[in-house]
Amino acid sequence: MTVKKDLEKALAAAESAKGTYAAFAAATDEQSAQQMFQQMSQDMDRHIAILNIRISSTAENQLDN
Repeated sequence: MTVKKDLEKALAAAESAKGTYAAFAAATDEQSAQQMFQQMSQDMDRHIAILNIRISSTAENQLDN
């Protein structure tokens, strides 16, 4: 159960970071900074997807045991 909880914490942190980066992008007028924060937010989408896959895999493995 600890692994799943740790993954869920990581997922929450990734979702929080994504929101923070999106807010930074919206709050700045500097084009290069907007692009940088938008890219960082998009990177977090990939992290979130991977974490969700791992959480699902962990849940399935626990059902098999």
